[in-house]
Amino acid sequence: MSRHRYFGSFQTTIDPQPGAAISRVPRVPSRRIPLRRAVLIPLIVACALFMENMDSTVITTSLPAIAADIGENPLALKLALTAYLVSLAVFIPISGWISDRYGSRTVFSVAIVVFVGGSILCAVSNSLPAFIAARFVQGMGGAMMVPVGRLVLMRAVPKSEYVAALNYLTIPALMGPVIGPALGGAITLYFHWRWIFVINVPIGLLGIALVQRHIPNVVEESVPPFDWRGFALCGIGLSVLMLGISSLGGHLLPSAVTAAAIAGGAAILAVYWLHARRTAHPSLDLRMFRVQTFFNGVAAGSLFRIGVGATPFLMPLLLQLGFGLNPLQSGLITCATAGGAMFMKTLTVTILRRWGFRAVLSVNAIFAAASVAACALFTASTPHVVIVLVLLVSGCLRSLQFTALQALSFADTIREKMSQATSIASMTQRLAQSMGIAVGAYLLEVSSLAQGHAAIVAVDFPPAFVAVALIATLCVPVHRRLPHAAGTEVSGHVPE
Repeated sequence: MSRHRYFGSFQTTIDPQPGAAISRVPRVPSRRIPLRRAVLIPLIVACALFMENMDSTVITTSLPAIAADIGENPLALKLALTAYLVSLAVFIPISGWISDRYGSRTVFSVAIVVFVGGSILCAVSNSLPAFIAARFVQGMGGAMMVPVGRLVLMRAVPKSEYVAALNYLTIPALMGPVIGPALGGAITLYFHWRWIFVINVPIGLLGIALVQRHIPNVVEESVPPFDWRGFALCGIGLSVLMLGISSLGGHLLPSAVTAAAIAGGAAILAVYWLHARRTAHPSLDLRMFRVQTFFNGVAAGSLFRIGVGATPFLMPLLLQLGFGLNPLQSGLITCATAGGAMFMKTLTVTILRRWGFRAVLSVNAIFAAASVAACALFTASTPHVVIVLVLLVSGCLRSLQFTALQALSFADTIREKMSQATSIASMTQRLAQSMGIAVGAYLLEVSSLAQGHAAIVAVDFPPAFVAVALIATLCVPVHRRLPHAAGTEVSGHVPE
């Protein structure tokens, strides 16, 4: 005898035999899975998200030590960060289709295996190209973990509970950024930076065990053919474009090759745009951007992410290269940002219900950008408690913005398009983060050259922080064009 559970708009029939797939039939309208049951999925998935998020923050604290060990300029390590994020962006579009075709439990388990394998390759890397390649492999695994978990969640809860559900998904995962900087600093200072990646092995094994035991293997009965040609065009175009942008400043590639990569990547993406218009089921359905709330949350939100996405790269370098702090001191200070983000998650629902998406996104973006610009005022004599307080406030403001952007992106998305929406939203988020790191590193290098410094020093950072803060504010005019009633079903806000 089979058992029945209710996930969003579907009734799920679960065969009690271990490892059996799940077939899906139309939902019985009178029942829906309670939120307290739905949060079981994000809490389990959070083990993998914790590993992925912690890894991203651990490495930023250790960049100067890694650069010194492999004989590279610290700014060249931006390529290792962007390679990971670009890999995420490239392989995220295929994650939804693979999950529907082969089952969420199967895909999630394989993703963790690939991620852990990439971590091991990072630990044994001895050169910048090898380290970049290993980070790319890590990104392939991470590309399957995050969107698959989010897709299962978004199908499991009604729209009115999206914000609360996203908080359940995000809060455990935010423990990674809270612990990551200090842990990375301690490992780098007292052991060796390579152990940063080795610790992913036991965490990954635990994640696989939890996924195999608790995550249902949902397999769609009808899956449209995958657009492999579009996937290749989009993946190659994004990779080449971001390789060129990340190489600005002369690292890894000559200037002529960098310019060719940027132009070539943009041209390939233009070809994909033409291809997507003529394909019934493109790998990335760009028609999703016709939905105003989706466009506003994803496209305009990317401008904000580019601006603030530079700070996790710039801040550890300022503290270590500019102020002479060791990795542990730097990590303990920068983890304040994640602490503020966790605190704000408890208030996001109330704030959005009170003021709505339009007001929150427009006003909060300005304050969040101002908190980034405030970092330009830091000097070696600034009390650490002041730096921590500024980063704490900055973490609160950017967390509110990120959660609001995610919730708005899915406010008017029908469930049949949820897989496409999650893929596009996740891809653009990672691309914006990658662009932020590349732009921040380039602005820092330009500032250093303009002031005639042979090496990066503290006074090179203020212009870079101000510039990325200004980029973050570019989203405000777009958010102001939102209707007052935009996303009311999600936010619960009733316009006066």
